Amino acid sequence: MPSLRRLLPVSAVAVAVATALALSSCAAPGDEAAGSEVVWAIEGANLSAGHMDPQTSQLDVSSLVQRAVLDSLVFQEADGTFSPWLAESWEVAEDATSYTFQLREDVTFHDGEVFDAAAVKANFDRIVDPETASAQAASMMGAEFYAGTEVVDEHTVRVDFTQPYAPFLQAASTAHLGFYSPAVLEESADQLKAGGPGITVGTGPFELTEYVADQEIVYSRNDDYAWGPGGQEAAQFETLRVSILPEAAVRAGVIDSGEADIASQLPPNLAAELEGVTVDTKEYPGLPYSLYLNEAYGVFADQRVREAFSRAIDIDTAVEEIFYGQFPRAWSILGSTTPGYDASLEEAWPFDPDAANALLDEAGWTETDAEGYRVKDGKRLSARWIAWTPVPDDRTALANAIQSDLKAVGFEVVREVLEPGAYNEQYEPKTFDLTDWGFSGIDPDLLRSHLHTNGFQNASQVSDPEMDALLESAVATTDADERAAAYGQVQQWNAEHVAIVPLYSPAFITAVGETISGLAYDLYGRPLFYDVTVE
Repeated sequence: MPSLRRLLPVSAVAVAVATALALSSCAAPGDEAAGSEVVWAIEGANLSAGHMDPQTSQLDVSSLVQRAVLDSLVFQEADGTFSPWLAESWEVAEDATSYTFQLREDVTFHDGEVFDAAAVKANFDRIVDPETASAQAASMMGAEFYAGTEVVDEHTVRVDFTQPYAPFLQAASTAHLGFYSPAVLEESADQLKAGGPGITVGTGPFELTEYVADQEIVYSRNDDYAWGPGGQEAAQFETLRVSILPEAAVRAGVIDSGEADIASQLPPNLAAELEGVTVDTKEYPGLPYSLYLNEAYGVFADQRVREAFSRAIDIDTAVEEIFYGQFPRAWSILGSTTPGYDASLEEAWPFDPDAANALLDEAGWTETDAEGYRVKDGKRLSARWIAWTPVPDDRTALANAIQSDLKAVGFEVVREVLEPGAYNEQYEPKTFDLTDWGFSGIDPDLLRSHLHTNGFQNASQVSDPEMDALLESAVATTDADERAAAYGQVQQWNAEHVAIVPLYSPAFITAVGETISGLAYDLYGRPLFYDVTVE
């Protein structure tokens, strides 16, 4: 594989940093207000493209920022157990077909509306309403298994399912199933995707008070807050200022200079160069960053071609060189920190260009054209890869390495980096050969959305009745061993079928300045600000 271009060091982006500082409106050192403000630099890409609402967006960035506003029924602890939050207690039916929550009676939304059972029902009804066009949140609500939410009394609510639905407590702990003010849902629900003051109204520790698209979001302390997941009350600082800085080098620059207190979504090489800060790395649970091979369109209809594709890529070398050994190579469609991960797949399909060549020969791609690409029936062996912009430099380098490896076995890969609108024009009708993403999630039920015939993220267009039945059975049992066995079968099936090619398990990397203490993280690695203090 050819040598890979290194990312720019922090010192090479001084001009970009200066520009970013002008936009970020950070409090300068010595400013008397600095102690009451935390400046958090994030990538923030695509928030302004209708992704300010976690109930409708499946992008991680939506939940990342709106957790400050949206509370949940329960909180998931580091050991995977659940503790009270907006729900004081709950009961799960023996067959897991219903969940009854006893709600706190002292919670109010930022606009003064009361949080009660009717508010829970209004939010859940909105998520599952087809007009809302929710994808991930609706799937987490059980999709076709969801039977409805019933107000038992003012502070008691029951969520019913048509069959056992084991993942619901985990889903109910996420921002995707967080709560907006009923008044907003009644009057301004159509504006939630765009978000903004008076629109993004929840019960959280912060209220969204200013929003300049593609520049910054300002959250102001909710002085009435007294219902944090660990019993926390109002935050100890007044303002959380989120600076939207798409360039990783710029985010590293502002934390290095002290103009930001916290910087997230950093690549390993830039994080390693930082001094005087604490760098926290949390490996994402869920589906690793992967390639999705569209078996219902083009050359990937042939399993031998899919398998050859996966064996022709020197994933170990590419991941090691590009990510400096910080991110592990992925072997399965569940990351190693995800419950149900099948460790037996490790080393199961190593780089093997000879095997790839033999498979392509067997599939009939035996001739080559003048450029060295394989040809059959006068048609070149070629796959079109569509990618969603923006693409960070490290993933661009990884794509270049993949294209180079595949060219060595006569397989052309044409990559198109598209703006969201253009991407969706091809993604919706599935007129592409492959695409890419990682998908964070704690419960392995996330595989249902990717591999079930009706899964909302079934980019590979898998349609296998046996796989559908397996995924549905895994959702319908609360027995941990039975669920693990079912998801083990799903992972083994993909290793043979090659619908998805896992590449590496990314981590959420956050740099924290020395003036910040008390920062915690959820199981996704996203910062939690409940106990933060500023020196």
